[in-house]
Amino acid sequence: MTTRVYLVRHGATELTAEDRFAGAIDVLLSDEGREQARLLGKRLEADPISVAFASPMTRTMDTARLIAAPHGIEVTAVDGLREIAHGRWERKTRAEVEQEFPAEYARYETDPFSFAPTGGESGLQVTARALPALLKIVEEHADQRILVVSHKATIRLLLSSLIGFDPRKYRDRLDQSPCALNILDFKDVTYPRLTLFNDTSHYCGDVPAVPKNRLSKVWNEK
Repeated sequence: MTTRVYLVRHGATELTAEDRFAGAIDVLLSDEGREQARLLGKRLEADPISVAFASPMTRTMDTARLIAAPHGIEVTAVDGLREIAHGRWERKTRAEVEQEFPAEYARYETDPFSFAPTGGESGLQVTARALPALLKIVEEHADQRILVVSHKATIRLLLSSLIGFDPRKYRDRLDQSPCALNILDFKDVTYPRLTLFNDTSHYCGDVPAVPKNRLSKVWNEK
């Protein structure tokens, strides 16, 4: 038997369009984000999802509830799944952070896995709490279909660890759109396979737009 995890980023929030750092602050879903989650719930309503988990933030819990609604299941909050904390960068745009804290941001651009801004977390710290949390869910719900709703950085760091991708490059080389669906299949906790990545066809059609900006200078518009 195989354990399947539907790993989903929360829907668009009130700050998504402004492209601001919003990890530890409790931002609400926008109307667009709620609709994205409802559409994903409709897409997955025929799949036998039996349990649902989410980061305790309002945006993730609300996304999970909307997706899980057709299955009539409750959503359990798991603290380890919360987003990376950006410390004193919270609510600021990338340009504002680069201007106010140039030395910190230059270090972050080079290696966001080992570096943490003042008052924030490194990617390594996030992985150290999020990966055991996810694997515990998989272990305790073997052979089931599981919904897990988390956040952009946390999901990319989890996937980096699970598939053996260099986590120092997660920001520039792995995208994660609002309410994107990723599917992980586990033979057991030591044998994960990425079956689907960053899929948004439930709300944006078959071909996603080319990513731009998204808090990484590599993808800034020229």
